[in-house]
Amino acid sequence: MIRIDAVWLAVTPMDMRAGTDTALARVVSVFGAAHPHTAYLFANKRGNRIKVLVHDGFGIWLALRRSPI
Repeated sequence: MIRIDAVWLAVTPMDMRAGTDTALARVVSVFGAAHPHTAYLFANKRGNRIKVLVHDGFGIWLALRRSPI
């Protein structure tokens, strides 16, 4: 099980073609580093897709969720 102690939501839209490195670069540019046990949520401009970047203490996870419509 992945423990998440904090969740941060991005206020600017993100291009959903971006991968792990781009999402991590955005987190690092804002926070200086990706903090362990923290999730960072990004949405696209239309608001129908989200990406979640999670630092679990050992590595980085990137998950994508899109609406069925």
